[in-house]
Amino acid sequence: MSWLALALTPGVGPSRFARLFAAGEEALQHPEEYLHEDLARAYRKLVAAGADERLRQRAAAMGVRLLGLWSPEYPPQLRHLTDPPPLLYMKGAWPAGQAAVAIVGSRKAQPWALSFTRKLASELAAAGVAVVSGLARGVDTAAHQGSLDGGGPTLAVLGSGVDVVYPPENAELAAQLTLLSELPLGTGPSAGSFPRRNRLIAALSDATVVVQAPEKSGALITAALAAELGREVLAVPGRPSDWASRGSNKLLRDGAGPVLEPADVFGALGIATSAGGEPLPEPEGVEGLLWRLLRERGESLPDDLALRLRLSSAEVLSLLTRLELSGHVRALPGGRYEAVG
Repeated sequence: MSWLALALTPGVGPSRFARLFAAGEEALQHPEEYLHEDLARAYRKLVAAGADERLRQRAAAMGVRLLGLWSPEYPPQLRHLTDPPPLLYMKGAWPAGQAAVAIVGSRKAQPWALSFTRKLASELAAAGVAVVSGLARGVDTAAHQGSLDGGGPTLAVLGSGVDVVYPPENAELAAQLTLLSELPLGTGPSAGSFPRRNRLIAALSDATVVVQAPEKSGALITAALAAELGREVLAVPGRPSDWASRGSNKLLRDGAGPVLEPADVFGALGIATSAGGEPLPEPEGVEGLLWRLLRERGESLPDDLALRLRLSSAEVLSLLTRLELSGHVRALPGGRYEAVG
């Protein structure tokens, strides 16, 4: 009996699997109590046939990791979905806990949009921000290429199996990326798989940037899903008369944050930057201690910080002033301060 075999059972979708997983080992040992008779029979048949072990061997031979909802390595951001994928297929490594930004947009993006995307992704990557996209033509491709230019990790979430690269002309690019999919190995792309793929892109990212999108665009689906999940939604302005930017321009009209330069994305992530837009290095010495304390505690009064650091209030106010000038802290109403970055 295994969770992997249950995840492979036809008819056991994400929602049903999540309920079974919440029931614990009892659901594995006595599936008849939790599943319809035909599903329980199918599950036991897969177990008897060793389907789970065959998949493990096949995936290992292809360099693919199987990340089940039961795995410690399962992305924590996806556990909070109402329908988390029971099983993920990952080819490559992905840094846990690193800030990540989704960059999405039109498959038929204009040259300016592709150039902007590549430069944005490169600067994000150089600053240690991972880039997530979908390997599609246009903006997605430029985002992955830019992240590689910047030396950062980039994740392509596919609407096909990780061993079926689509579009095929991106095969060489895909070989340099980390690939992720909830679809079984050997599964080809289909129209219905991309909206589900988009929810993973949104969930895995701290913010979603739409570079260029017409009114009917998969990028807008990703942006809507990101908003539902409480993630930041940003958009790059386009000409008002440009049909290819009508979707992204409407996002801005409806409250999305504008992206004119990388500093706008860093700001949305809470990463402090210099006047030139580069991320600020962490302050050192006593200033560093104060800044890290503010990060841990959140909004705080100078007197409270002085007590924690065993400094006078005057000394803390002087340090806060220097940190505010350097862009590492922000003064708030009521005499409180908060850390930036």
